[in-house]
Amino acid sequence: MDNPSTSYFLMDKRQFLGAAVAGALPLAANAAAAPEGAPGSRCPASHGPALLTVTGTIVRANRGPFDPVIDQMMHKHGLHFGKAWAFDHAALLQLAPHTIRPTLEYDARPHTLRGPLLLDVLASAGAAVGDRTVLVLRAVDGYNVELSGAQARSRRVIVATHIDGAPMALGGLGPLWAIHDADRIPELAALPLAQRFAACPWALYHVEIH
Repeated sequence: MDNPSTSYFLMDKRQFLGAAVAGALPLAANAAAAPEGAPGSRCPASHGPALLTVTGTIVRANRGPFDPVIDQMMHKHGLHFGKAWAFDHAALLQLAPHTIRPTLEYDARPHTLRGPLLLDVLASAGAAVGDRTVLVLRAVDGYNVELSGAQARSRRVIVATHIDGAPMALGGLGPLWAIHDADRIPELAALPLAQRFAACPWALYHVEIH
């Protein structure tokens, strides 16, 4: 995993991809009307555009394989996969929400964030995450971090969909943010505020499981 100070430097320098990003959010394209769980099938609960795509060691799929034409942002980030599970906003809201209230680095004030646990999201995609499983979390600008399954579990990382009661928007910190409650994790709370969220990519859109 990146050195916290290096990761923070990269995070501080992040730049969105502008209009290209807005037009290239991963879609559950090539999804046929097949039974749930079959390769190329589409989850009945997912009818909107995909916000989060999970690939790697998963046993279920609700969309087809990587498409170099449709999946342009993934193509730019060098991703390839044979199957994936895609979540739209409604599908994420169906999972049990958890609420945290960390002090954020951007204004040094506590904010309320709500969303399902990252491990619950991955389990819903059919992933069995052990302590040594490697999770690569990737944002729309290509910023990515690695977490172990043990870290995701002990830090109770959530996939936040809301901040201070409102849905997070693309162009801000959303629409999804993988984040932990750093104030209540001793080894992170001991760090300077600016270094506590290096492993928390906002504008999360892809998780790869190894």
